[in-house]
Amino acid sequence: MLNMVFLTNSWLSSFNQPGLCITMAMLLHYFLLAAFTWMCLESVHFYLALVKVFNVYVPKYILKCCIAGWGIPAVVIILVLIINKDFYGNGSHSESNPYSNFCWIQDNLVFYISVVAYFFFIFLTNTAMFITVLLQIHSVKTRTQKRSGVWKR
Repeated sequence: MLNMVFLTNSWLSSFNQPGLCITMAMLLHYFLLAAFTWMCLESVHFYLALVKVFNVYVPKYILKCCIAGWGIPAVVIILVLIINKDFYGNGSHSESNPYSNFCWIQDNLVFYISVVAYFFFIFLTNTAMFITVLLQIHSVKTRTQKRSGVWKR
């Protein structure tokens, strides 16, 4: 959906309909945040599968992942809309080319908080999960090598 909204965004912004542009910008923002959120959930799943191998039963795990994956971005979008729906709009990059219009976040502060900071938090979480998994794999490898050394002796 992120790709579809992105590809149709410029075309739909050429109609100069403020409501349509706000909707497209909101959908683009939502699906971008949803993609980031699902990426984070994959790293959490990776962590659970490789580090917390035993006793990891989480009741209704998929339902909880779906609520987080689709719900957290929705909360961010709703907050932006509640604060000011005019944060979304049509931004033209060039007056000479009418097809350069694009519906997106118009306020830089909102962009940096709701996209860049969101991505940065997810990036840090994924990095922490990745390092933890690497350390776990390294410790398992070290233990296996020690056991095989004992068997060889």
